[in-house]
Amino acid sequence: MNIDKDLARIARQEQELQFERFDLETAWELGSLLRKMAVERKLGVVIDVTLFSMQVFYAALDGATPDNPNWVRRKRNTVFRLFKSSYATGRELAKAQTNLQAKLGLSDADYAAHGGSFPIVVKGTGCIGAVTVSGLPQREDHNMVVEALAILLGKDRDGLKLED
Repeated sequence: MNIDKDLARIARQEQELQFERFDLETAWELGSLLRKMAVERKLGVVIDVTLFSMQVFYAALDGATPDNPNWVRRKRNTVFRLFKSSYATGRELAKAQTNLQAKLGLSDADYAAHGGSFPIVVKGTGCIGAVTVSGLPQREDHNMVVEALAILLGKDRDGLKLED
């Protein structure tokens, strides 16, 4: 897991996985797709789609833990603060050998630079929300979100996935 390769791939993901438009129906489709993927794979995760103004999709599947909603909140806060995926933030911090508290003064109680939250970006508008998965190892949380976005947007999911 080379950090520079990861950061280059995540930058490509964030560039390609943008919407022409995004509304409540799109949020439902995205959340429902993630839920279907999780059920088929028997994954105990929490799934959240939140626009800046409100939570628009939420599901907790069998096997999720009481900690997962808090992880969702913290990872989502990181996306809302920095307008990039929580995993990109974590990889950048790892490369710089620092953390959110030291670099930006952000509390671990409210922010997490761990994979699984991805910005919802509308072309010409910018980041309007985040889609988040929690319950798997952070790289897998990130890859699951990217896979769902790629499917929904008709992009090459294998070409966008982070390498194992």
